[in-house]
Amino acid sequence: MSYLVLARKWRPKRFAELVGQEHVVRALTNALETGRVHHAFLFTGTRGVGKTTIARIFAKSLNCETGTSSDPCGTCETCRAIDAGRYIDLLEIDAASNTGVDDVRELIDNAQYMPSRGRVKVYLIDEVHMLSKSAFNALLKTLEEPPGHVKFLLATTDPQKLPVTVLSRCLQFNLKRLDEQQIQGQMTRILEAEGIAVEAGAIRQLSKAADGSLRDGLSLLDQAIAYTGAGGEGGALGDAAVATMLGSVDRTRVGSLLSALAAGDGAALLAEVATLAEFSPDWGIVLDALSDALHRIQVRQLVPEVAVENDGVDIDAIAGAARPEVVQLWYQMALNGRRDIGLAPSPRAGFEMTVLRMLAFRPDQAGAAAPTAGGGASRANGPAAARAALAAADVAPAPRAAAPVRDVATPSIPRPAPVEREAPVQPSAPEPVPAPPPAAPARTPVVAAATTLRSLDAEQWLDLVADLPLRGPVRELAASAAFVALDGAVLRLALPESDEHLKAPIMVHQLCEALAGPLGGAPQIRFEAAAANVATTLHERNARERDARQSNAQDSFLSDPDVQRLMSQQGAKLVPDSIRPYE
Repeated sequence: MSYLVLARKWRPKRFAELVGQEHVVRALTNALETGRVHHAFLFTGTRGVGKTTIARIFAKSLNCETGTSSDPCGTCETCRAIDAGRYIDLLEIDAASNTGVDDVRELIDNAQYMPSRGRVKVYLIDEVHMLSKSAFNALLKTLEEPPGHVKFLLATTDPQKLPVTVLSRCLQFNLKRLDEQQIQGQMTRILEAEGIAVEAGAIRQLSKAADGSLRDGLSLLDQAIAYTGAGGEGGALGDAAVATMLGSVDRTRVGSLLSALAAGDGAALLAEVATLAEFSPDWGIVLDALSDALHRIQVRQLVPEVAVENDGVDIDAIAGAARPEVVQLWYQMALNGRRDIGLAPSPRAGFEMTVLRMLAFRPDQAGAAAPTAGGGASRANGPAAARAALAAADVAPAPRAAAPVRDVATPSIPRPAPVEREAPVQPSAPEPVPAPPPAAPARTPVVAAATTLRSLDAEQWLDLVADLPLRGPVRELAASAAFVALDGAVLRLALPESDEHLKAPIMVHQLCEALAGPLGGAPQIRFEAAAANVATTLHERNARERDARQSNAQDSFLSDPDVQRLMSQQGAKLVPDSIRPYE
């Protein structure tokens, strides 16, 4: 009884059947249709993304008995022979096992002879980076100037190991890793054609485990069908069975872990770990699932308009219970734990220490005591509480009453009076009460500093933002905001609705801090909806200047006498978008 594995049975036979790699298919299709076919191609990319498959389809397109085209018939003797791997003019060479110079010399000698059956003799050299240095040297001349009836198709997973002399003689195409949706779609189509029932969760787990390789995904699908008996009568590919086979974990358990962390409940956290241990999971995969869930939680917190999948984890509840900076901290700890789990006394101990580390290192929230595993409290010190309060501060509208204007982006934190170092206080003794702060001279009201802010107009705002030492999202916020007015301590900026996500409190606070030096004090920022007649943003000014430079470069190039002579006498044409200004 012969069984053909899914990866071979469903290998694409035409460019239209390929999953992904549209950029490669488009280039090869245009080359075949126009007759401008290069003599050497290099396909790079990770395993199982279609390098050899594309090379075989390309060989069929060149030798199909109906003529050279981007859509071979698939039914003629040549096409069927190539699909079966027995076409005499398609020579597939495994460079991993034929690495020597003698093997390459034999190839070069045979290349001089005309094809036996087809129009073109095609050499497909797989894992070409495995050739020895002397073999590459022997191949170079033939690779650069092969006979007209020979085409070289090279494939490799490690192009960095190829000599630059080889790279320069080939058209190089980098095949991308497939995303999970593409792999899920192909698996779903195959299972429908095979008549095998499947749960959506099982397909999702298999496509994630494929790690961008469709061939790996189909091999895992074959394994899952054998494990679950889904190929038999009445069998189905179940979510729980696939999870057991892969050593992965039920996503609801990951949600329970995160809920216990968010609540600071150490007992519940270890109880969840014990429940997980009953399934003997791969603890590294559990940490991967934890990292994936934390990523989705952070996206929900910082960019709420982007849809994220719950997938067994209550994303909204945990996003509301844990602060964004804590989620970032947990994410880094999960990644470090994944890296170090092999160094732990046991994988479970490494996992437990990772989640306990998440429980132990928790920033205090605005002076409040953070819960610990024992249910106690850790005392918040002044600087840490102040930093947490700044991070959590929001930009609120100014009061309508005649009360003094306060800068809510830089809230005032009461400073305790200096206290001399003392011996440790006994638990029963009352703590010393800090002395009250000095009277009026000790603090200057924010409004007093705000009245000294320098004047500012729309053009000065653009120059100021361009010079600010800002990076990342904070710079994006400043460059996307248009100046409206500076009224005393209040800086009014206009921001389009599409950039509303940039107004995170921590970003606004950092912008206020950066503006404090140039303006002579930290302003209070208010945002307004961008009107049609609003002032220019830094992004818009930069775009105008870039367009002007591009236009000047094109005019300068086209006005050059040599260029005009080439165009008028030799029929030269300008390739659109090929001119770049000299920077």
